Amino acid sequence: MALASAQAQTTSPAVPTPAIRTLGTPDFAQIVQRYGPAVVNISVSGTRLVTADGKDANGNTKGADSEDPTQLFLRKFQEQFGATGASMQIPINAKGSGFIVSPDGIVLTNAHVIAHASEVMVKLTDRREFKAKVLGSDTKTDIAVLKIDASNLPIVTIGKPSDLNVGEWVLAIGSPFGLDNTVTTGVVSAKSRTLPDDYTVPFIQTDAAINPGNSGGPLFNARGEVVGINSQIYTRSGGYQGLSFAIPIDLAQSVQRQIVATGHASHGVLGVSVQEVTQALADAFKLPRPMGALIAEVHADSAAAKAGLQLGDVITAVDGHPIESSNDLPLWVAMAMPGQKVTVEVLRNGKPQQVRATMDDPELRKPTGSATPNVPVLAPLGLAVRPLLPVELRAAEARYGLMVEGVQEAADKAGIAPGDILLAVNQVPVTSVEQARALLTQAKGSVALLVQHGGEKNFVAMNLKTGG
Repeated sequence: MALASAQAQTTSPAVPTPAIRTLGTPDFAQIVQRYGPAVVNISVSGTRLVTADGKDANGNTKGADSEDPTQLFLRKFQEQFGATGASMQIPINAKGSGFIVSPDGIVLTNAHVIAHASEVMVKLTDRREFKAKVLGSDTKTDIAVLKIDASNLPIVTIGKPSDLNVGEWVLAIGSPFGLDNTVTTGVVSAKSRTLPDDYTVPFIQTDAAINPGNSGGPLFNARGEVVGINSQIYTRSGGYQGLSFAIPIDLAQSVQRQIVATGHASHGVLGVSVQEVTQALADAFKLPRPMGALIAEVHADSAAAKAGLQLGDVITAVDGHPIESSNDLPLWVAMAMPGQKVTVEVLRNGKPQQVRATMDDPELRKPTGSATPNVPVLAPLGLAVRPLLPVELRAAEARYGLMVEGVQEAADKAGIAPGDILLAVNQVPVTSVEQARALLTQAKGSVALLVQHGGEKNFVAMNLKTGG
C-alpha cells in the first residue's frame, strides 16, 4: 500500500505555480551618469571632547572606543595623580558623503558626519568646493541639513521606501575610506530593521558594500530614485561585512523640512513600550494571526496613557498606516510632531478600537538644564563649569579658564557647548568659579564672554538671567 501511494503521488498532475516575472539587471551606469553629479563629498574639521570614562559631552557612552589613545592617556593620568573628570579636546578631520536635494544648495547627510565640526566643506563632482553652513542636525534620526552658496545645482529624484521590496536592486554612491564617488550595488535584504539604541529609525537593510566615508550618501532604487541615506554598518573589523543600514528618505525629508523651517527637529512621543506578536501571543490575545505591535508598557502621564491605551492592546495602525509588526511603529511615531493628534487603531480583547492621542514633546520632560551633577553652576548664564585640570590647560594652550560641563537653553542658543572653555567675563580673565560668580554679580543686563572652542577664541554676548 505504501508503494502504491507513492506511485500515485508521482503520477498525479503537478499543481502549476505562477511564473516569476524577470525584470533584468538595472542600468546602473545610466543611474550614475544621471544622478552621480548630485552626490557630494564632505570634509569636516573641528575638535572632539575625549573623557577618561568614555562619556561624551551629554554624558553618553554610545560609540565610545575603550582603546582610544587619548582616553587611555587620560585614564592613566587620573590613576597616577588621583584626579577625576579628566577630559581633553582633540582635533578631528573626517570625511563623509551627502547629496543635493534642492538646486539652491540644500544638502542632506548624516548628523554623525558633521558632529563636532567647526568647518564643513562640500566638494562637487566637477571639483568645485564650497564652505557649507550647517542649518541643523537631529541626532535622534542621524540626519543633518547643510546649505552651500550655489544655484542651478543637479539634484536627486526622491522615491518611496514603502514601494521598496526585499530582494530589489539598490545602488550606493559615496566616499568610502576617502575614495571619492565610489559606486557599489546590492539588494535590499530586509526592511524596517530596528537596531539597538536606534528605535526611532526603521532602517532599510542592504548588502550593498558600505564602508566608513559612505555615511550620508544616497541609496538609490533600480529606477534611480533615492530611497534612503546610508548610515550604519554591522562590523567586527571596522569595514563592510555584508550588512548595511540606510535611513528611509521619507523620514529624512520630514526632518529636513523641520530643520529648514526652524533650525531643529522635534519628534512626538507616544509613550509605550511594545513587543513583537508571536503566534502564541496571537492565540492568547485572540488575534486572527500574528500582527501589530503589542503594548507591553504604558508610560505614566504619557500621550498613550492620556489617550486611554492599555497594557495588552495591539496597535494595528497609526493614522491609517498599517502596523504589521512592532518594527513598523517607530517610523510613524517619529514622523509625528509634538502636539499633533494621531489616530491609533488597536485590537483590545480581539475587538477593534480607535483612540486619539496627542503626541508628547520629549523636551518638556527634560530638566531645563543639562548641568552635570556635583559641578558648580553659574546660574545667571546657565552654565555648569569646573576648574581646568593641568593636562587640559596644556592641551588647550591656556593659562586660565573654566571647562564648560553643561549648558542650559540660553547658553546653547548663544553657541556655547560642553567642552568649551570660558576664558573671560567682560574682558576679565576667569581663574576660578568664585571669581566668575563675583564678576557676574557686578555685571548688569548682558555680558561679553570670551569662549575657546577647540583652537578658536570668540566673544559671545549673553543676557543675564534674573532671580537666581
